[in-house]
Amino acid sequence: MSSEPSTASVRPARPQKGDVVELRIESLAHGGAGVARTESGYVVFVGETVPGDRVRARVFKRKRQYAEARLVELLEAGPDRIEPKADHPGAPWQILPYERQLELKQQQVTEALRRLGGLEGYELEPIVPAVEQWRYRNKLEFSFGTQDGKLVCGFHKPGSWEEIVGLEDCLLQSERGNQVRRDVLAWARGQGLDAYDRRAQQGALRNVVIREGRRTGEVQVRLVVSAGAEIDRRSLAEAIKVDSLLLTTKADTGATTAGGETELVAGAAKIAEELCGLRFRLSAEAFFQTNTEMAERLYGVAAEFADLQGWERLFDLYCGIGTIGLTMAARAGEVWGLEIVEEAIEDARDNARANEVTNARFFAGDVRTGLRDLVAEAGKPDVVVVDPPRAGLSSKVVRRIIEAAPRRIVYVSCNPTTLAPNAGQLVEAGYRLRRVRPVDMFPQTPHIEAVAVLDRA
Repeated sequence: MSSEPSTASVRPARPQKGDVVELRIESLAHGGAGVARTESGYVVFVGETVPGDRVRARVFKRKRQYAEARLVELLEAGPDRIEPKADHPGAPWQILPYERQLELKQQQVTEALRRLGGLEGYELEPIVPAVEQWRYRNKLEFSFGTQDGKLVCGFHKPGSWEEIVGLEDCLLQSERGNQVRRDVLAWARGQGLDAYDRRAQQGALRNVVIREGRRTGEVQVRLVVSAGAEIDRRSLAEAIKVDSLLLTTKADTGATTAGGETELVAGAAKIAEELCGLRFRLSAEAFFQTNTEMAERLYGVAAEFADLQGWERLFDLYCGIGTIGLTMAARAGEVWGLEIVEEAIEDARDNARANEVTNARFFAGDVRTGLRDLVAEAGKPDVVVVDPPRAGLSSKVVRRIIEAAPRRIVYVSCNPTTLAPNAGQLVEAGYRLRRVRPVDMFPQTPHIEAVAVLDRA
């Protein structure tokens, strides 16, 4: 009997963690990573690559069905690859021409709806391109670190939770925002302050968050520091002349800028921004679309799909500070907003009063448990607008919306891979997906927004 193993029993070779492999990139996955396959057909995802690239990449995560790897060397550029413009990791798709970015985003929305939602028979409309391809963000969060023994302010190095790479000019931020960030860094160096060491869990400076009113010119700076950090507030206020200067002190070891105790150092607690003809006041942690110009186009699509005639009862779920509901209020009979963050609801009410919108009411509550109460209070909605987080709608929320029985649902999505199954659930319940229009809010990145409208069949 032969001692050679049966061919059927031999598993395809898979690279191990730490292995460097040579690959040809075939396509791009949702999230932007390049997709390659070994000779045996094993899938490897590689960041910072585009279709057609031949690369060497090091595996850092290995699963049964796939591996993830980091680019080590570009051996041969794919036909679409162009030279990057920004020297930081916040623009991973800048190696693709903008028109190609749009094509891929449109394609990814189509694939998600078909593959994850099993959907067909709807109209997929052309993607709405961005107004500005660079310097479009109205809010950015930067981290402090140490580079070559010197305090720097920038972004995390790709694949590293502790190493910060400093930068001089962030091309996603306005020139004024860049100057403010440089001023904060110069002040911090002059004060002799050190960066928070994420491994040792010590050090003063963690983050700086810079938010701008693109239409008003107002600027807010929030410096995030560790508990016990000695900060000269007077010198900070003298060095950083902005409309709102805040200091957040955090005792936990988490990497986010949320939480902690925030105090006003100088100026006002909020800044103003204008959107769709309305004026909004933004508190430090309020959610507001980070691309003002494209937010107007996104909400314009949502209003078009809602097709309000002036008499409808509109529910704005996950309403945040009320932006969508308030921009539609003039065309609705009444607007009811629901949002779990109480501070956001306070902002929404303030924004309604400031803009003299009298037919909008806002309530704090979890959509999962609060939607039934809202229906009991307001009556059943004619139109529901949902703008959920990236995780999409839970099955329970979908059931609550179906119970509320609106004749129309407008779904504003920041993630087509969660829009698709949610839309599929609604179609199964008797709704018909009519139109979907992608909107490019974030050029040079793989992120894509889309607006969908479903009518009761």
